[in-house]
Parts: sequence; C-alpha cells; structure tokens
Amino acid sequence: MGHLIVVGAGQAGASCVARLRAKGFDGDITLIGEEPVPPYQRPPLSKAYLLGDMDRERLYLRPREFYADQNIVLRLGKPVTKIDPQAQTVQVGEEVLQYDELVLTTGSRPRRLPAAIGGDLDGVMVVRAIADVDAMAPWFIEGARLLIVGGGYIGLEAAAVAAKLGLRVTLVEMADRILQRVASPETSDFFRDLHTAHGVYIREGVGLSRLIGTGRKVSGAVLSDGSTLDVDFVIVGVGITPDTRLAESAGLILENGIRTDDHSRTSDPHIWAAGDCASFPWKGTQLRLESVGNAIDQAECVADNILGANKRYEAKPWFWSDQFDIKLQIAGLNTGYDRIVTRKSDDGAQSHWYFAGDTLLAIDAMNDPRAYMVGKRLIEAGKSPSAEAVADPGSDLKALLKA
Repeated sequence: MGHLIVVGAGQAGASCVARLRAKGFDGDITLIGEEPVPPYQRPPLSKAYLLGDMDRERLYLRPREFYADQNIVLRLGKPVTKIDPQAQTVQVGEEVLQYDELVLTTGSRPRRLPAAIGGDLDGVMVVRAIADVDAMAPWFIEGARLLIVGGGYIGLEAAAVAAKLGLRVTLVEMADRILQRVASPETSDFFRDLHTAHGVYIREGVGLSRLIGTGRKVSGAVLSDGSTLDVDFVIVGVGITPDTRLAESAGLILENGIRTDDHSRTSDPHIWAAGDCASFPWKGTQLRLESVGNAIDQAECVADNILGANKRYEAKPWFWSDQFDIKLQIAGLNTGYDRIVTRKSDDGAQSHWYFAGDTLLAIDAMNDPRAYMVGKRLIEAGKSPSAEAVADPGSDLKALLKA
C-alpha cells in the first residue's frame, strides 16, 4: 500500500496511525513529531500534570513499544520543514522522505504576547506542550503572585491549579466576562463564583496594557484601566491558532485552518488533514473544532478513507474541563442560541441547556454526568425536549430520550 507519512505526533496523528494498523493497512507508516516525546494527552497538562498528580509516562497515549510492535516508525524531535506536493516528498532536516499519502495533524500554536508589551520577558509563559509545563512548574511556589491573562478554559484551569497550591492568583479578561466566546452568561457566572470562592481574583472588562520587567524578568503589569500589579510570573491563555505553516507553504487552500472536504481531504488529492489544524464543511461554513474528540474522530475518518471507505466526516462536538472539584462536560455547539434553560439538582449539580427556539443545540453540565449523557444523545439524534421538562428537577432525564 505504499508509504504513508503523518506530520504531527499529537492526539490526531496517533489516532490515525493506530486506526490504520487496526484496519489492516500493511504499507509503511512514519509518524513525525516536532517534540522529543511520543504522542501524549494535552488536556491534563494544565490540570493533573501541572498539579503533580500525573507523571510524564501516564501522559503518553500509548507506550513507546506500541509503535515498534505495530511497525510504525516514530521520528521525534525534529520538525518537517517543507512539503513538495508535486514530488510527494517531505523534508526533515537534510533528509527527504517520499510519500504516497500524507496526513497533516499539525495541531495549533498558542497565541503569545508581543515583545513590545513585555511578552518576551522571563517568567511569561504559555500552556501548550510538556516543555511549557515543565518550565513553569518551579514557579508554582506557595504565596507567589501569578497573573493569568485570558479568561478561557486554559486560563481558568491554570488558575484552579495555582489556587490549590496556595498561589495568589489574579486573572484578567478584557471581554465583559470570562468564557464570553464559548459559553452563556449563566456558565460564566457559575465559574466566576467558583473561582472567587477559592480565592482567585477575577477582573473582567480589563485588559493588559504592558508588562514591567526588572532586568529581563517580569515583575509587574499595567492594566488597561491604569492600575498596576506586582507579579512574580505570568501565564498567557489568550487562545490558539491552527498551525497551517507547512500547508500554506505547500500551496494548500486555507479557510479557518487547512480546508478539507467532507471526507477530510485537502485541496491536494494525496494530502489529508485532521484535528486542530483542519476545518471541515458544517452547515454552509468551514468549522474547526479544538477538542480531543474531534482530533480522534476526524483522524480515524481519514484513516478509513485512505483505506477506501469513502466516508463523510460527521462531527459530534464534545468537550470537557476540570476546575477545582467541578467537572464541566459540554456537548453540541451553542452558536445561535437564544435561550438558556437551567436545571439544578439537590446535590449541587447543575446544567445549562442551549436552545434556539424549540431546538436543543448544546448543554453545559457541571458535575452532572447524567444530564450530559442525555443531552449529548438528544443532540446527536436531532431530538429536542421541552424546556419545561428540562427545567423541572423532578422530571426523569432518561424519559426525555423516549419523548
């Protein structure tokens, strides 16, 4: 079956090569990763790994032996620098490798603060790779003053870990509220109250003007309202961008990431893409999902289609976040909602159901796995329960599936 090369040794890349072997692909497979470690889970980096509750080996998606046993060549610690679609080659260092099919699972890159406002000072960090978390771990000292820039999930997860470890945490979010881009005001309120109760100082509607350095080390921050903070270090959590650099230089069409068709093929017939870097057709637009579930599902769809399945990629969006003792589980996409229905339980569990008219779009479930599973199944089946039944804490959730 020739030589298949996967560029990007993250969740999507690992899922693709494992699926290919499981489905009987008997050609050569090479998985190339820029980092010097085998494919690993990223979500625990800002949670269990940063907290010290998970060691490095447990992060790995599979033991190193798996790749050798499956005759998958792992090339780690050196990036691909060029793709030549006409010659069907990739360049790694001075070496040129020929491919028959190429899969891009290059993931995403964290947005960083500009050097002009102090983003290059020592002690200014991001959370994306193992090396990032290893570098920041020594800074997590009880009593240290931490500034987190950005009130999305990465920033809030890092804030929760820091607060647990006894740091003095200030989080600034330039939007009117935390999670504004991804969640309802009700979900924002829930997590603001949670963090405030654990001592995190959250400032919304306030941006960062610049960081102040003592020598080359960050020591303070000036905010957009003119106030100043003394800080020991800074974590920047202002989002990620799809890593499309190789795709762009190879002349592939880009649209909200690397554009793929409904079979996850790019504009080149021998190049596929999956995961954070790739967009796919969704209700008349090109959607890109930043989630583990999407990385796995889309990568497995690519593997199946390389083997001739001719399968459309049907996304089933789901996400999660762990903060303090709360597990947030999200199903669906809330774009276009006009109403939130809240369901509360006596044990403190809570869920927010997003409706557009009478149509259920998504659910945020806080410590409520039953609501999450029911909501997810309803959304995937295209069924919408009545808002009154959802809001009634006495109603049987499972009965909603039969309605």
